[in-house]
Amino acid sequence: MRLGDVIQVNPESIRAGYPYEQIEYVDISSVGTGTMEGTKSISLDGAPSRAKRIVRNADTLLATVRPNLRSFLYVRQPSTNTIASTGFAVLRATDAIDPRFLYYTVTNQAFTDYLTANAKGAAYPAVDADTIKRAEIYLPPLSVQQKIAAILSAYDDLIENNLRRIKILEEMAQNLYREWFVKFRFPGHAKVRMVDSPLGKIPEGWDVRRLSDVCNLVMGQSPKSEFYNEEGKSLPFHQGVTDFGNRFPKTRLYCSVKSRLAAAGDILFSVRAPVGRINIAPTEMVIGRGLSAIRHSAGFQWFAFHLLKEKFKEEDSMGGGTIFKAVTKVDMQGIEFLSADNETHQRFEEIVLPVESQVENLTIKNSNLRQTRDLLLPKLISGELDVSELEINTGKKAA
Repeated sequence: MRLGDVIQVNPESIRAGYPYEQIEYVDISSVGTGTMEGTKSISLDGAPSRAKRIVRNADTLLATVRPNLRSFLYVRQPSTNTIASTGFAVLRATDAIDPRFLYYTVTNQAFTDYLTANAKGAAYPAVDADTIKRAEIYLPPLSVQQKIAAILSAYDDLIENNLRRIKILEEMAQNLYREWFVKFRFPGHAKVRMVDSPLGKIPEGWDVRRLSDVCNLVMGQSPKSEFYNEEGKSLPFHQGVTDFGNRFPKTRLYCSVKSRLAAAGDILFSVRAPVGRINIAPTEMVIGRGLSAIRHSAGFQWFAFHLLKEKFKEEDSMGGGTIFKAVTKVDMQGIEFLSADNETHQRFEEIVLPVESQVENLTIKNSNLRQTRDLLLPKLISGELDVSELEINTGKKAA
């Protein structure tokens, strides 16, 4: 069955008479592999020209540029004014295909391989709507589609629940940072005198420091393609930060050049396109030119992590460049911040460490859930595993 026979591709776009003056914009950079960092509220008049695709509930967003990066999203209950970039194809199911089954079909690695093989262009390989429509898919009866979708959705629901818990934990830690190091309501603050500094009034005994004063900094550099290879032969390689908050997922790219390394636990900071995304290295890895690795020399790593998250709440708040912003090592070294006394820093680390440990444990659980789901997905989507006779609650009423 051809995919185009059972779906619509880009069924709606903004036209004259569009009723909303504000839109919730989904940009390419905000969507990962089944995840989204959020929408941007912008005026329709000030929206980029690529803000065109109207998005509805149960649509699938599929990035058409560099399909090998696997950027896609199943849309749940979007605002009525949600608009996606033309860098996405919006896939909408007809009555012949279950929307979640459609989503899992296009997230299957075999579908990604098909798109990658048919992409056109050297610098920005991309696929068009006709290429997507021509894809051959397995299409069992609707009742079987719903069973397959229910099995795979159970894993995604658990993952999403863990992500919500991670977000709450991260907000708790970040709020504590703001209380202590922004609002100066740290333990014993009432007994500390406020004094003048280049950054305004600060607690006595605190200092204005630069990142280079207290942190070791490694700037990444992308090796030539011949140094990339398969898992087990060298270290994981990452070019840039794609996920906020989550420890890096397992990479598909490995590198034998070991000159620009991040150690396990290093802060990973994106230095270009965009500037200011932050993550934590789960293991030793090679970092590309889109990343820097940061380690606090006194061991106050979680302080440094939340400091950078606070300073870069908005992406691209520093840096130069015409096409996209970027920062140099000198720019990074010159970042100014307030440094407290060692006792305050140590108490902050002791409180935050158990919270971050929970985040790490939930991240590991999600990694295991994804691994199991990804083993099942191709077998279910291809029909290799037959679920037609299984009693599975699909949430659908029998016809």
